[in-house]
Amino acid sequence: MDDIVKQAMAKWPSVPDCYGWLALDARGAWRMRDERAQFLNAPGDKVTQAKLLGFINRNYGADAHGCWYFQNGPQRVYVNLEATPFIARTDPQQGLVLHTGAPLGVLERAFLTEHGELLLEGGAAVAQLDDRDIVHLLDALELDGMPVDDDALMAWLEGAAGSLAWRYQHQAVPVERIAHDAVAARFGFQRLPAP
Repeated sequence: MDDIVKQAMAKWPSVPDCYGWLALDARGAWRMRDERAQFLNAPGDKVTQAKLLGFINRNYGADAHGCWYFQNGPQRVYVNLEATPFIARTDPQQGLVLHTGAPLGVLERAFLTEHGELLLEGGAAVAQLDDRDIVHLLDALELDGMPVDDDALMAWLEGAAGSLAWRYQHQAVPVERIAHDAVAARFGFQRLPAP
């Protein structure tokens, strides 16, 4: 957290929290949601200004209830999550990188939903993989040690037996099934924080 933010929190400790104005989409873009966007349940405008993006990323955290927020000076701006608290993408030099720019870390497990969403767990982070990167990684899936085709993958998603793994950086990362609607509870976060 930035020092200027810590100083503002100490100076103004009773600023009310803000809900609904900031969202993180499933591709890792921060979105500002004004009153109209909130009323229409629209995604909001992408934040593109580099300094503001850096400030949000550096001051992003979670409370004890699994609600993620951006600490904007003395005010907590709670974040609506379209997917997970972090979104991962592939980077040719760094491997898997979070939307904040930090590396994902050591990949421990992966999860696949019935919608084809690939979730990655590494260290203390859970991140959904940006859907633009998933196509490139599907070729690295193996079922019982063999390359998996689309039909076998669909059968596995529907409950067929077999051990699915994802070959990533010379390791076989186990892949588990998870229902889309069970993701937030499984990983202890709130998609839509409320007062």
